[in-house]
Amino acid sequence: MKKIGLLGCGTIGTQIALAIDSGKIPAILTHVYDVSKEASEKLVSKLNTKPEIVENSHLLSSYQVNIVVEAASQDAVKDVALSVLQNKRDLMIMSVGALLDDSIYEILSDACKDFKKTIYLPSGAIAGLDGIKSIKDELESLSITTTKHPRSLKGAKFFENSDINLDAISSPTTIFEGTAKEAVSLFPTNINVAALLSLSGIGSEKTSVKIVADPNTDKNTHHIEASGKFGKMTFTIENFPDTNNPKTSRLAILSAIETLRKYCSDEIQIGT
Repeated sequence: MKKIGLLGCGTIGTQIALAIDSGKIPAILTHVYDVSKEASEKLVSKLNTKPEIVENSHLLSSYQVNIVVEAASQDAVKDVALSVLQNKRDLMIMSVGALLDDSIYEILSDACKDFKKTIYLPSGAIAGLDGIKSIKDELESLSITTTKHPRSLKGAKFFENSDINLDAISSPTTIFEGTAKEAVSLFPTNINVAALLSLSGIGSEKTSVKIVADPNTDKNTHHIEASGKFGKMTFTIENFPDTNNPKTSRLAILSAIETLRKYCSDEIQIGT
């Protein structure tokens, strides 16, 4: 049975840990870390099988784990990812926006080859990435429009230099239009879907992003359009925010659990 180290004990990390503890993911959670020791202790208290709380994020991959699961932040990816691969552990990344930094992407890509390990990126809060990957060489345009309740966007870096008052929005309002690279930089915890889409397709500079704040919605909606020599592809995903953290879609959590379950299982694999 595979052993897992968990980096980040927030909403997503907690749900992954509970899925392991319940047996849904056939693995053992052996070690956890969070910058807040209180968060680590709170998580461990919910589990029947108690993992060890480590004192430093870099220690996670020094133990005999098969994979380290990052569910913390883009900064955590930049700080820890390379050492995980150097210690010859696989890595699952939830804060995919970190990979839109070209230097980070190149360093980690090379490390995967050098140390013969794999980085896993769950599809998160959107579907259709298998199709996008299949036709990436024939893509000519790729866009995503994300609509969320204003409270799901609060705290984003974008608003540090914006006059937009989220509390004053009374109807669907476009608050951002730009590239995926810009969007992920300005909304680092809100728009990981744009990072995943651009990495699957034509890159972050060529992927268009629109973000809409709608006070009348109770869902996170992602509308994706792709066109090129292959034809046209359009799909829309509506999913509910997690009850504990409105910035996180429930689908993103389920996607992470399924990716890890597949990693830990010997079975027929479906999809590209």
